[in-house]
Amino acid sequence: MLILEYKVKAKPQQFAAIDEAIRTGQLVQNKALRLWIDVKGTSKYDLSKLCKQLAKEFPFANELNSMARQAHADRAWASISRFYDNCKKGINLVGYPTFKKFARSVEYKTSGWKLLNTNRTHACKCGCKLERDENAAINILNKGLATVGHTGSTLLDKENAL
Repeated sequence: MLILEYKVKAKPQQFAAIDEAIRTGQLVQNKALRLWIDVKGTSKYDLSKLCKQLAKEFPFANELNSMARQAHADRAWASISRFYDNCKKGINLVGYPTFKKFARSVEYKTSGWKLLNTNRTHACKCGCKLERDENAAINILNKGLATVGHTGSTLLDKENAL
């Protein structure tokens, strides 16, 4: 698994969104653990179903995408299965799953937290208008192609493109 850690230079609104995502992930993990404690015979698949129910029940939980919610439920199941493994080995009540009181991370998976669409565009002198992300992707591609020696090949230059 690839884990990226970084320090963010963000605006207060972005920090608030990250904090809300972390709290939502903590809620999913704690609710999954509570379900396991309250309902005898709870399986990993029951925790998956819980993620969908939480998205319907809490609007803020629905903003965290399904893969990220599922990752937190899987984390809860990992602690539960580790506890079962310890019990099988004869190590009783060591590593009993506990509720998370302080969380510091959230797993985004592929799409992550839904932020508002800013609709930023880039307009060049020729009249071409592109979204900011598309323009950045083209600039990165052109820089990469120039680095390896393909100076005439750009995404917009279809005649000389690779």
